[in-house]
Amino acid sequence: MEDGHGRRFYYLRLSVTDVCNFRCDYCLPDGYQASPKQPDLSVAEATTVMHAFAQLGTRKVRLTGGEPSLRKDLPQLIQAAKTTPGIRRVAVTSNGYKLPSAIDTWHHAGLDQLNISIDSLDPSEFAHITGHDCLPKILTGIDRALELGVQTKVNAVLLSDGARDRLQQFLAWLKTTPVTLRFIELMQTGDNRDYFASNHLRGVEIEQLLIETGWQLLPRAIDAGPAREYVHPDYAGRIGLITPYSKDFCSSCNRLRISAQGKLHLCLFSDAGIDLRHAIRDGDANALAESVRAMIDNKEVSHYLQQGNTGGTENLSIIGG
Repeated sequence: MEDGHGRRFYYLRLSVTDVCNFRCDYCLPDGYQASPKQPDLSVAEATTVMHAFAQLGTRKVRLTGGEPSLRKDLPQLIQAAKTTPGIRRVAVTSNGYKLPSAIDTWHHAGLDQLNISIDSLDPSEFAHITGHDCLPKILTGIDRALELGVQTKVNAVLLSDGARDRLQQFLAWLKTTPVTLRFIELMQTGDNRDYFASNHLRGVEIEQLLIETGWQLLPRAIDAGPAREYVHPDYAGRIGLITPYSKDFCSSCNRLRISAQGKLHLCLFSDAGIDLRHAIRDGDANALAESVRAMIDNKEVSHYLQQGNTGGTENLSIIGG
């Protein structure tokens, strides 16, 4: 599956809900606001989507949200992804709120990779950012994931105020903790324009500090996400950077998105999703694959974030970032 700009797509981000129980400052500061919408994709419908994308060359499926652990049938969704022919890696992105009680079940269902969002290792600051005082519980869940052999990454949104202090806390943690910490540049959405203007920090500033202190860039796998990952011989963990405002960021795009309501998003910041729910409900993965293939040439060369475009993305819980 290749678009008109020569990019190939090995990676599907499948949102299973847009509901989230956190109130992060940069995404849902007032909490999730329910609105009339179609029901979320069922396990059967999600299975049809994954089979269609696997036919098109997808190797990796990430189940995301909102907060996917709010779905009681998340283990069934993980298992459906794991048993789809052609899918080699199954990942979940979560805020970790239910992690200690859920990780064994997810692992048994076939989870290969886990991404947990932690913007600060200071418990009080974490509670301030998210609205939940639960950082120790989440860290316990990460420890258990590592015991089970689940490849674990931690996502941290870069915020300008206090960024260097948070970096030092994370570096101390990575000395002995074998996770990949990924710093993600704050992205402007329809709902956070003022917050973005006050808090955006370019990832290149952190990247330069890493290079100056001996961190080395790793090659990127074809089904990997957009992070540039660095390693250091003195650290058990790795550090990645996702810098959507950098030059040519979109040239390496290898992923497509399906929303929890069955809309194809060719870009995180496209104006609107393409409604495929009728085709998904038919349960015909072959026909759905052909529909998706026909739409790929409409993918834009860039997200145009540098020009202030936010498209139809009001907040990142809508489609999972």
